[in-house]
Amino acid sequence: MAVFEVTGGHSLQGEITPQGAKNEALQILCAVLLTDEQVTVCNIPRIEDVLQLIELLGCMGVEVEWLAGDSCAFRARDIDLDYLRSDDYTRRASRLRGSVMLLGPLLARFGVGWMPKPGGDKIGRRRLDTHFIGFQKLGARFDYNDTDSLFAVRAKELRGCYMLLDEASVTGTANIIMAAVMAKGFTSIYNAACEPYIQQLCRMLNSMGAKISGIASNLLTIEGVTTLHGTAHRLLPDMIEVGSFIGLAAMTHSEITIRNAACEHLGIIPAQFARMGIRFSQRGDDIFIPRQNHYQIESFIDGSIMTIADAPWPGLTPDLLSVFLVVATQAKGAVLIHQKMFESRLFFVDKLIDMGAQIILCDPHRATVIGHNHKVRLRATKMTSPDIRAGVALLIAALSAEGRSTIQNIEQIDRGYQQIDTRLNALGAQIVRK
Repeated sequence: MAVFEVTGGHSLQGEITPQGAKNEALQILCAVLLTDEQVTVCNIPRIEDVLQLIELLGCMGVEVEWLAGDSCAFRARDIDLDYLRSDDYTRRASRLRGSVMLLGPLLARFGVGWMPKPGGDKIGRRRLDTHFIGFQKLGARFDYNDTDSLFAVRAKELRGCYMLLDEASVTGTANIIMAAVMAKGFTSIYNAACEPYIQQLCRMLNSMGAKISGIASNLLTIEGVTTLHGTAHRLLPDMIEVGSFIGLAAMTHSEITIRNAACEHLGIIPAQFARMGIRFSQRGDDIFIPRQNHYQIESFIDGSIMTIADAPWPGLTPDLLSVFLVVATQAKGAVLIHQKMFESRLFFVDKLIDMGAQIILCDPHRATVIGHNHKVRLRATKMTSPDIRAGVALLIAALSAEGRSTIQNIEQIDRGYQQIDTRLNALGAQIVRK
């Protein structure tokens, strides 16, 4: 098991470019199964979750060709459906949470799909009901084998319908969209997720010949088509990396420029960091964060404590709450972090408390943070990364701490952040991978 040894207390300076968006990549890569023509995807992040999905697609029969840099060409001409019942497929797919989005394209094009219970971060209950209820409304039959934890969907024909999703699930919406684009008639999806990555998926599918309207809203209308053709698509920069770098700069008294941040797609993220007292400016499509010795958390108009909570888009993405929590430990003032969606995502705060942070874990969903205002440095310690987002939050804490920290299980960080140690070391960080 690899570890990071992090020597904290150093200010960083320079420019950094965010990788391609992980969450968008997982959707887009599954969508290549919808056509037998070539689909070229650019700005692919070379991170574990994405590379494992590309490898899985290759095992399924997709022709994969890496082009120059971060671009890759896919052609799903001859898919081996028998492989979907193999132990190797079960082993590979069960390691990836995003593998569940293979079901929608398989169902649309081949009328059948199998999927083991997917893996991914252990951050609380992440139910799949929305996916399968959507497939059933389109006319598919759903079976679950409890013995081997294998999901199966089958349909002789998918037919469009109206559906109201029970939750605005991002992966559920993506899966249902990919199933519906080739269903007969019209499909209306209400309470659909409308994150930028869902918008990107819809635009890519439209460029392949799909007919999707209502993009960027929570009501999507899809007119089914019989076939889709090839296309080229470029992934957005990863908004989670952008937010992580803003938080890192504030915590470490650093001056950082985030290049090509796709500012128009960041939603409420910059405004929430501004409420934490963090100063930055937009320069074209770049974000400049100056060195600042202090940042003060705002309070609400009535003087009550600031609350930062996750919510479906255009609310704040839950993937950044871990970063906001860490950044608050060195702010002036107090804040309530409310993680509404996942009840296990705040359980890494005990490691921050060990480092000297003032945090009260109110319950599995809420934590109150009283900031040190940079008057008391966090202490170096030994810790373990529990999931991707908590892992990078702990890395930020270690970079601001006094002394040398050790972070174990950095494979979790590698699942979501491409060569994060090399990229941050280029700005002056001291991270050693062992």
